[in-house]
Amino acid sequence: MTQPNSAGARFRAALQSERPLQIVGVINALGALLAQRAGFGSLYISGAGVANASLGMPDLGMTTLDDVLADVRRITRATDLPVLVDADTGWGDTSGIQHTVTSLIEAGAAGLHLEDQVEQKRCGHRPGKVLVSDEAMVDRVEEAVAARTDPQFVIMARTDAYTVEGLDCAIQRSLRYVEAGADMIFAEAMADPTEYQQFTRRVPVPVLANLTEFGRTPLFTLDQMREVGVGIVLYPLSALRAMNQAARQVYDAIRQDGTQSKMLPAMQTRDQLYDLLDYHRYEQQLDQRLQQDPDHGS
Repeated sequence: MTQPNSAGARFRAALQSERPLQIVGVINALGALLAQRAGFGSLYISGAGVANASLGMPDLGMTTLDDVLADVRRITRATDLPVLVDADTGWGDTSGIQHTVTSLIEAGAAGLHLEDQVEQKRCGHRPGKVLVSDEAMVDRVEEAVAARTDPQFVIMARTDAYTVEGLDCAIQRSLRYVEAGADMIFAEAMADPTEYQQFTRRVPVPVLANLTEFGRTPLFTLDQMREVGVGIVLYPLSALRAMNQAARQVYDAIRQDGTQSKMLPAMQTRDQLYDLLDYHRYEQQLDQRLQQDPDHGS
């Protein structure tokens, strides 16, 4: 049944209103509010972000669907912005992928991406990646499409074939994934704008470029990506990396100096936090309830 205001529908609308669509990664509900305040139209939950920030683990296929769902639910409760979710390889076989899709829709996600690595996957910008056959990935995509309870929910297929098999194989795989029903393609770890251009000219659905820092893909500008036909530009861990560095500097200063005073200019103030959270409105509602309670103060 079509849901005109579903998260998936909002994601598709965002893609139509902004090309390329900029998507930023968030690791929690407060980060989602900050990204919304900055004016972004869509958010991303990275598998590495869940593994690193929520579990303190490396991104090597060790997180579970439940780990991801916990973060998805918190974020989608805090904002109406559509959220694209990294679903790794889908967490299982046919029944596992079906459960993944329905669970993410129920949690309020707008879409997911599945990748064509083996289940014990690696970061897309690391060596040693191993791919499943294109037939096996087609099965993953077909199962995900068939499991949708909302036809607007986005099924994106990620291919890591560029660094393993080359550009042409990555394109051929992507065409098969589109034929299987993928709405969009995540083209991982490409290094040259002309390669993106070849990719987008041959693949007839929106293509995502992952501009993660310190990886194989240079930090292209939005204009560069627009010129070569990229439909979506992803910044999956930019804020997390900055937050981690800032936190380390604060902890080091407190430990070394015995005070946090010199770090105050780098901190969000109490007033800024309260403004972001609409704190005073919640406080006023609490005060009203307390005043209406006949047992208040007893």
